Amino acid sequence: MSGLFQDDPAPPEMLPEPPAGPGLFGEALPVVPPPAELATPYRVLARKYRPTSFADLIGQEAMVRTLRNAFAAGRVAHAFMLTGVRGVGKTTTARIIARCLNCTGPDGQGGPTADPCGVCGECRAILADRHPDVMEMDAASRTGVDDVREIIEATRFRPLQARTKVFIVDEVHMLSRNAFNALLKTLEEPPPHVKFVFATTELRKVPITVLSRCQRFDLRRVRVAELTAHFARISAAEGVAADPAALDLIARAADGSVRDGLSMLDQAIAQREQGEDAPITAAQVAEMLGLADREAVFDLMDAVMAGKPAAALTLTERAYERGADLGLLLADLLELVHTLTRLKAIPELRSSTELPEAERTRGAALAERLSVPVLARAWQMLLKGVGEVEFAPDRRAAAEMVLIRLCHIADLPPPGDLVRRLTASPGVSGLAAPAGGGGNGGTRMVAGGAALAAEPTPAAPRPTSFRAVAALVAEQREALLHAHLVHSVHLVRFAPPVIELRPLSDAPRDLAGKLAAVLLGVTGQRWTIALSAEPGEPTLAEQGSAADAGRRAEAALHPLVRAILDAFPGARIESVHDAAADAYGLPAAPPDLPDFAPIDAEPMDGEPPDLSEPPAAFAQMEPEP
Repeated sequence: MSGLFQDDPAPPEMLPEPPAGPGLFGEALPVVPPPAELATPYRVLARKYRPTSFADLIGQEAMVRTLRNAFAAGRVAHAFMLTGVRGVGKTTTARIIARCLNCTGPDGQGGPTADPCGVCGECRAILADRHPDVMEMDAASRTGVDDVREIIEATRFRPLQARTKVFIVDEVHMLSRNAFNALLKTLEEPPPHVKFVFATTELRKVPITVLSRCQRFDLRRVRVAELTAHFARISAAEGVAADPAALDLIARAADGSVRDGLSMLDQAIAQREQGEDAPITAAQVAEMLGLADREAVFDLMDAVMAGKPAAALTLTERAYERGADLGLLLADLLELVHTLTRLKAIPELRSSTELPEAERTRGAALAERLSVPVLARAWQMLLKGVGEVEFAPDRRAAAEMVLIRLCHIADLPPPGDLVRRLTASPGVSGLAAPAGGGGNGGTRMVAGGAALAAEPTPAAPRPTSFRAVAALVAEQREALLHAHLVHSVHLVRFAPPVIELRPLSDAPRDLAGKLAAVLLGVTGQRWTIALSAEPGEPTLAEQGSAADAGRRAEAALHPLVRAILDAFPGARIESVHDAAADAYGLPAAPPDLPDFAPIDAEPMDGEPPDLSEPPAAFAQMEPEP
């Protein structure tokens, strides 16, 4: 019979409300505590520590300074465009602006201010998201023109209780084209009691007509050092101990987003060991985020740069067993290569507090040992390897193959050194002695386990025209010099080894010296490049344009082309391709044929030979049966 007559206690939600006033016999009614499930729900750190004033914003000093000055001078714009990556404070800034516009101060007599009081009715209503004159719209879910017309209609009426109506539109780039067009007129000349604040992560998708009507603020990513200090303050406020290395890992993984970092900090607090003094450790954060230990990344970089594939794969195996994503491991190596390159370029960073201790100590030692070409080569291979891992059927196998390739190219000289060694003359340091103990034989050089022969390079034949000179410069991959020879010089005289040119004003002053050096290196002969004031020939580019125009004019006279142009009004000849033209669009130069006799040769005696019949020597040659 248990429960039939309510012998068992009813659940709290089914208990009736206690009557007000004294009991049936005059005694006071007992106070019933609220059930546990009706207690205040937990608020995540990203909401609990959301900034409520400009002073609470971190990493946005330029924007805060501009807005403070605008409120102090009474020059507050009617529309703002806030842009930046997720979690840097765009919507938060919009709400702070709304409070600054409508704050009345503790005494109710205050005006717009950059430091809202937080205690007046307007401030408290906006903080609680229940103010009737501060309206937020999510453009990701309300993208149509009808939604914008509601805003336009609402701007016609004065505020219900505040000083200014504020319309906050989040993810404004999601609005349709018609919605943007409907908003333009109101946005350009809004009523004096209306302000617009737009927020977007995709500024390029917002029409320029809208951007031109707004005051734009770019909220930047928050630096790692600022995020780490911010997370340390919040951990202390929550009464949670945290290792600085753990907070640094969270700040780096947040990638400049305060909200992302606070969400990860929330998760790290929840997964730490239970106990009042249990701290958040770097190992726990690395395991939570699927990251490799920072020291393990340095160990892996040491193994790779030393050319030790066995040690590199052992470290990879350990990281994989701990649950690390090997794609992220390669990304960590890529980030480390970038850090080492920055340490090479800016030595002052070795004493900067912006870098963690591992980067300042082990990173500085690695940067001293590795050259910039080696780091650049590792960057390119890792950058390609990260993409390979993303599309590979087996991420682990792809990552290991990338590391093995890195190990095997670690002891190879940089490409620049290899070219210098190959082009160096025999006897230069780094080349072996000539084969056979001497003589003029070729030399051999061993680089990275491969024997490379360095034979003497014969001098190229002397060019016979200025076009040939330009083509030779192009073959030497002197792109800038070649461009100036084509577009910026007029040939006055070509008499090898003398070239006389008239350079234009945009030609570099050292053009003659560079051209002479290239010709000397290729032909083995000294050339004289003289500068002249004579008009000279048109540039190669002008000659090519003229030749192309001539080909098009000739093609336009063809009956078939004329019929096509007549049948399709508005059609035109874009270009005419001549297979016989060279790279400059000019007809190929005729081959250099030897003269059969010198100009001053004496005429031959007697009658000229009869060439109608083959010579006897050829006439006697009969094919064999």
